[in-house]
Formats: sequence, C-alpha cells, structure tokens
Amino acid sequence: MRVQSLIRAQSLATSSLRTAARTASRTPSRCALSTAAASRTPFTNGLKTDTWINNQQKRWQSAAAQVLAQAKDDPSTLSQDDIVANLDPVEWERLSRVRNIGIAAHIDSGKTTVTERVLFYTGRINAIHEVRGKDAVGAKMDSMDLEREKGITIQSAATFCDWVKKDDEGKDEKYHINLIDTPGHIDFTIEVERALRVLDGAVMILCAVSGVQSQTITVDRQMKRYNIPRLSFVNKMDRMGANPWKAVEQINKKLRIAAAAIQVPIGREDDFLGVVDLIKMQAIYSEGEKGETIRVTDEIPADLVDLCKEKRATLIETLADLDDEIAEIFLMEETPTIPQIKAAIRRATISLKFTPVLMGSALADKSVQPMLDAVCDYLPNPSEVENMALDKKRAEAPVKLVSYNSLPFVGLAFKLEESNFGQLTYIRVYQGTLRKGMNVFNARSDKKVKIPKIVRMHSNDMEEVQEIGAGEICAVFGVDCASGDTFTDGGLGYTMTSMFVPEPVISLSIKPKHTKDTPNFSKAMNRFTREDPTFRIHVDPESQETVISGMGELHLDIYVERLRREYRVDCETGQPQVAYRETLTKRVNFDHTLKKQSGGSGDFARIIGWMEPSEALTDNKFETQVTGDNLSEKFLYACEKGFNQSIVKGPLLGHRVLGTTMVINDGATHAVDSSEMAFKNATAQAFRKAFAQGAPQVLEPLMKTTITAPSESQGSVIGLLNKRNAVIIDTEVGPEDFTVYADCSLNSMFGFSSLLRASTQGKGEFSMEFSHYSPAPPQLQKELVAKYEKERKDKD
Repeated sequence: MRVQSLIRAQSLATSSLRTAARTASRTPSRCALSTAAASRTPFTNGLKTDTWINNQQKRWQSAAAQVLAQAKDDPSTLSQDDIVANLDPVEWERLSRVRNIGIAAHIDSGKTTVTERVLFYTGRINAIHEVRGKDAVGAKMDSMDLEREKGITIQSAATFCDWVKKDDEGKDEKYHINLIDTPGHIDFTIEVERALRVLDGAVMILCAVSGVQSQTITVDRQMKRYNIPRLSFVNKMDRMGANPWKAVEQINKKLRIAAAAIQVPIGREDDFLGVVDLIKMQAIYSEGEKGETIRVTDEIPADLVDLCKEKRATLIETLADLDDEIAEIFLMEETPTIPQIKAAIRRATISLKFTPVLMGSALADKSVQPMLDAVCDYLPNPSEVENMALDKKRAEAPVKLVSYNSLPFVGLAFKLEESNFGQLTYIRVYQGTLRKGMNVFNARSDKKVKIPKIVRMHSNDMEEVQEIGAGEICAVFGVDCASGDTFTDGGLGYTMTSMFVPEPVISLSIKPKHTKDTPNFSKAMNRFTREDPTFRIHVDPESQETVISGMGELHLDIYVERLRREYRVDCETGQPQVAYRETLTKRVNFDHTLKKQSGGSGDFARIIGWMEPSEALTDNKFETQVTGDNLSEKFLYACEKGFNQSIVKGPLLGHRVLGTTMVINDGATHAVDSSEMAFKNATAQAFRKAFAQGAPQVLEPLMKTTITAPSESQGSVIGLLNKRNAVIIDTEVGPEDFTVYADCSLNSMFGFSSLLRASTQGKGEFSMEFSHYSPAPPQLQKELVAKYEKERKDKD
C-alpha cells in the first residue's frame, strides 16, 4: 500500500517529467530533469530551479528505496506497473527503448540469415554475407570456422544494434536492441536454454513451407519454461510451396498458443514483393538492391483487399477473446482504433496469451524491417518483465528484482567463453549498475571479485564500455566463476535460479594419440566443460578411460574436431557408450551377516530387511523401520551410505541402479567388533546378493525421435525404424513431406543419420531427445552382461 499511495502522489510529476525527458534528449542526462523542472516550476531563478531538481531526485531515490523494500518484504503485492510508475523519468526513457531478444527456431529456418539482415539494416555491418561462408567471409554471427563450413550455428552469439522506427505521429524513435542468435540443432540445446533464461522476448522463426517442425516444438517448450513473450516470423516466403496460413494454423494447434497474422503477403514464391500491414491497412514494399528501401502506400493490391479485410477481422476476433478492452469494443460492434489494436497486441503478447505472426524472406531481403518495428512495438522492455531471486539471508524467500540503476547491483553470469584475453563472462544486469573497477561478490562462493574490463559483444568483436545499466547485457574479463553464478554488490544476499540443463545421453571414450599432447588435451577439456554444462567428462574408475558425454553424435564430433583445430590434439575415440541403467523386478528378503576375525578387534554387522522395485523408475529409496535399539543411528546412517555407494555401480553392467528400494527393519551388533565401516560393507554385500536374486534387468534409454522427410521416402524411413524396433507414436503427412514421431532405443540409433540421408537423398532430418528408460530386449541384455563379465575376467 505504501507504493500505491506514493504513485498517486507523484503521478503528475511522473507525467510531466517523462514528457520533458522525451523532448529534451534520448541520452540520460541532467538536462532532461532540468527541462522537466523548468516546465513544472514557476521559478526562473537558477538556484531555486536546482534546488527543486535536487528535491525531485531525492523523491525518486526515496521511491526506489521503498520499492526495493516492498520487493524484498512482500513481492507478491508489487506489480510491474508499480515498478514502472516509480521509475526516474530519465531512467524510464532509457529502459523503454531497450529490447533484449533472441532468435530461435528449427534447423535451417533462417535464424542466422535473419540476424545478418537485422545487423545490415541497423547499420552494424556494411555488407551482407551468407551462411556456409560461400563468399569466403560467412555470416557475422557464425564466427567459428566450423560454423561457416557446416552451415550451422554451434554457439549462440550476442550482438547489439540501434533501430530507428517511426512512431504513429511520424517521429523517429531510437531503440537499443540486444540480440542473441541461437543454434537450431537439438545437440546444442543448452545454448538456447541459457539465452532464453536472460532474455525478455524472442522472435520464433518458422519456414513458410514446413511450418511448425520438431525443433520448433522444443523451442516453444523452452520459451514457456522461462515465460518468454514471442513474435512469430514466417520466413522463406519466396520458396516454392510457401503457405503462411498453414504456419499460423499449426502455431494455434500444435504449440497451443493463440496466434493471428498481422500481415498478409503480397505475392508468394518468386513473386513475393512485400506485405500488407493489417493494423494500418497499408502495403509495405521492400525495394533497392538489398531491400534497404521501404515504400509504404495506402494502396493495397486489388486482389488482396477482401483477404486483408477477412484476416483483419480474424485478428480483432482473436484479440477479443484475450483482451477485455477489445472484447468490449467487439461486443458493441464498433471498430477498434489503430492505437487500441496495437496496445491490445502488446498486452496479450507480454502476458504470454498471444503471438503476432509476421511474414517475409530474409534471403530475398524482404520485410525484415517491419519485423524490427514489431519487436519495438510488442515485446517488453526490461522493466516490464518480472524477474525473481532468492534471499539467502531469509531461508531463500523469493524476492522481486527491480530494474532501477540506483539500487544495489544484481547480475547473472549465463555464459562463459575462452578468449585471447582470458575468460569472457556474459552477464545480464537485472538491478543496479555494473561499473568498471567495481567490486562484486559471487553469491555461490562468497568471493569478492573486481571487474577490470566491461565490453559489449558484437559476435566475436567487442567494444569496451565504462558501465552497464539495469536491463542490459554485457561481458566482463577477469572474473573467475561458473555458468549460472549470481553476482551482487555484497549488501544483498540474493541468488538467482540457474537455467535448466538437460542430462547428456551419449558417451564416448577418448584419448590423445600422442602422450606429449596430454597437457593441451587437459586444458581443452577443462575449457569445454566450463563453457558447456551439457558436455561432461569423467574417468572410468575400472577401465581408467577418459569418457566424454554429450547431447548427441554431432555434439561430441564438434568437440573432437575443435580439439584438433584449436589445440592441435589428434584423438582416438571409442564406440559411444550408452548410459544404461539397472533395476530389479521382484521383492527379495535378506538376512546378511558380515563376520571377520583376524586377531584383535574384527568386523561384525548383521542387517535384516528386504529390497523391492520402487513405484517409479526414476528414483531410489532407502528406508529404516527398525524398532527398539538393536541398531543405533550411526550404524543406520552407515547402512544408508553403503546403499548410496552400491547404486552408483550396479552388479550387472557396472551402470547406475534405478527404481530400487531397500528397507532395513532389524539387525544385530557386537560390543567390540561392530563399526560404521562394518555396517557400510555389510549393506553393500547384502545389496549385491539381494539384487542378483531379484530378477535384475537392464534398462536402456529410449529417445523421443522426430523424423521429417519428403513424402516419397516414407516407406524407406518407416522400414529403417522397424529394423530398430522403434515404437511409432504418430505420423503427419503434408503436401510435400511427412513427419514421424517415434520412441527409439538410443543404442539402435547410432549411425542412423547417415542411413537417413542415404534413403532420402540427403533431404531427411531427425532430432532426438531423451524420453525415459525402458527394459532392454532379453537378447541385448544377455550380450551386454556377457561382454561385461568377459571384460572383468580379462582384467583379472
């Protein structure tokens, strides 16, 4: 309530100051406040004016302090509107012109091509270059040689640009856009996860021919996980078979989010010339050699007038279902004005109920600029997005972060890179200001770190800056931290939740060919694991092999290739190891005694209980149901340690145990010989013995597999899946291609990509994502157990 009363008291001052700030300058400075003061105060004396300005500044600082207190004490009652209303007008002017967006989509939908056009039209680059490095230069955002050779994005790349758009009155408005281009391949999904974790909005790109594809659904799920508002851009309108209305329908049905087109294409395929803006009912043509000239006319092509009226009515009807203001106008059978429609689209988009659909062709240099205008019009600025943290000083109670420069600093390190100058750490500033030379505290390690250098990233280029305000993204040098660490000024005990990190699904044994390369190999592995949380490395304790794990074959192949190119280390790799699991299938009672006597005090431990399958295959449980004082707490704790140690390496294959419950309900001790170590060893022995009697079973990972290929290849693709005993869940047949959804064993999918390309003339593509564990076929289980036994005998 304190903040609400403060808002009412200062609403008039807010309005006047903001108006003056807009007209005075786009750059935050004292002159904006001075102009506002002159417009509000009757005094002409400079001293009195300065006094009034100082008083106003103190009021805003007081308001900021009260907002911070409420954000900490009772965040549920503090709305984003309250936060915006108490912003210093100069600060509001800056924040309202900032957009943090990501470009995300399925593989080969044109993400990097769109980003290249955005950079060209905003003046960040002077020439357009294509992906795959065909012109020996390559796209700006694909800075790695591997990316340019393969024509795919491997690492997300950050940049920033300024876009000048015309407002409704024809005046220029300059917006600052921080942009991250993300990979489309499922193997590099962590790059999308950590980008979306720190962004305020996104542009989801769809192919006008294929519409919603497998990775589009994955990206949609990631956007919903982080509550990211999105625009949808239907790209490749110049391709044969382009059908944007199919894409709009699939967004509604497959992604289950309300969508409506705000543009209608003028022509399709080779005749694609531009779009009709359904809100203003104007035709927008892209002209010039690279589409840099935008021509806007009120004259809509005659053959599109009826279609435009129909689609505009559909847009208003869709908004009426989502927005109260438009619903009221719609029920009164009135026509909403242009500002009302734009405001409703913005409200519905930010509240995650709606996605406006735009159309264009990045490769043909058409209709990218209207998409940039839509980013400014409909995606939120940093002050309009709710960001939460946890207060470690108050048992991790949730607190709301407030994007004011004057408040204590809070930032999140979301990505690490190794550069020529040391570790480069990407940071999103959520609250306060980050300055060069400032001391910050790592919330995880409680270590104080000095910020020696702050840069803004432009792909692999950088521009040094002295400070970064709330809501911005930057990179810093010389900060030792891990991905996902929170930094504060030391006064606040805040920590932020990190991004979701999927578990790796494929492993590979690896070693350098030459012993002399071992130091470089270790340096590379250390760097890769710091940069990529989905890339794991461990040494197998039995075989002493170095094993790397990742999200797929391509993921690991890229790192092996980077070892060779960047560190000049040639490696030998072994057959990828599937992460099998072990479980038992029936209940087994046990009564196990460990008894050793070797002169002096020996070992004695007796435990009684049973083992049984858990209700879910995802967890293991240890329970004690001991009555009386036969076993003390310390011995039961030792039993639990023995159980936890046993499930790490199962008796069948040496893989982790899943879905097993162990219950101890009785036991016996010896006054002299019993010890915690004896009970720990007794539990491990009882586990192995009971597990062998419980009809043990090998579990194999099943992958949620999505295959898209031309319709004429459907028979051969289904045949490939049947050979691998895949369970086909669903099939969708389109005019040109078809999509199969199936659950496949990971073990059977090695080498599948080359077979798929061969059977579809290189046109087929597939993606895999871990689904669940399932019992392995009996024959495979026999082979795996026999192989494991043979390896143990050979070792002995």
